[in-house]
Amino acid sequence: MTHSENRPWRGILVATALPLRADLSVDHDRYAEHCAWLVANGCDGVVPNGSLGEYQVLTPEERDRVVRTAVAAVGGARVMPGVAAYGSAEARRWAERAAEAGCASVMLLPPNAYRADERSVLAHYAEVAKAGLPVVAYNNPIDTKVDLVPELLARLHGEGLVRAVKEFSGDVRRAYRIRELAPELDLLAGADDVLLELAVAGAKGWVAGYPNALPRASAELYRAATAGDLGTALPLYRQLHPLLRWDSKTEFVQAIKLSMDVVGRYGGPVRPPRVPLPPEQEAAVRAATEKAVAAGLA
Repeated sequence: MTHSENRPWRGILVATALPLRADLSVDHDRYAEHCAWLVANGCDGVVPNGSLGEYQVLTPEERDRVVRTAVAAVGGARVMPGVAAYGSAEARRWAERAAEAGCASVMLLPPNAYRADERSVLAHYAEVAKAGLPVVAYNNPIDTKVDLVPELLARLHGEGLVRAVKEFSGDVRRAYRIRELAPELDLLAGADDVLLELAVAGAKGWVAGYPNALPRASAELYRAATAGDLGTALPLYRQLHPLLRWDSKTEFVQAIKLSMDVVGRYGGPVRPPRVPLPPEQEAAVRAATEKAVAAGLA
């Protein structure tokens, strides 16, 4: 068990997919069961209201209830909500709501309503830090167009505004530069398809997508990788990689939900503007998932 009360973002925190009914309403009972199932199958916690949780298309009431549902299911120490918002004041309010719900940390994107400069990024994180919970930065320059480069992360950490970073740039070389500039800043693997590389480079956690469908195999991979057991980790990584790479594709939500359906979990539909996978992508995800099931990874 790698979960730490002092650094609750360590270990495997699953960016949870959100079960939607056929009418696209949120199935909170099914979501609670899913959170509990993930923890029971080797994961250390959950991240509600991340990109995989389709937070952008939730109402404020839905978003708030999703966090409270996760806390009721697995306890607040295991829940690190995403608190991203266009405005810093709104993001701070989400962080305050997370604290009220009993969460131990929050995850925050940089400002993403426009291409923010360094001053804006610093001000944004400073505002949300006022909520009082430890903040894990989320670097996703592909989607936000704002890049939390190692030098900026070191400044955010040095000013006490962030404690860790979910690194989704895909550039594994940054792990070494971050360690040089801010050795106490925890690096978390943010993209499933560079997990092994970042684990070898010293990542302290994994904010993960594919454990939604394959938690036990994913947990085995993470434990082996972070322990330096490449004899176990590398063959497993190769087996899982045809699925893990979907976490870095535009269609990651649809792909992961489809894999959940294939393994016997409930993935269900997505909310617009997302649409179902086209036939060729659905066939590829389905085939890769069925191959993983046949190999005993589900």
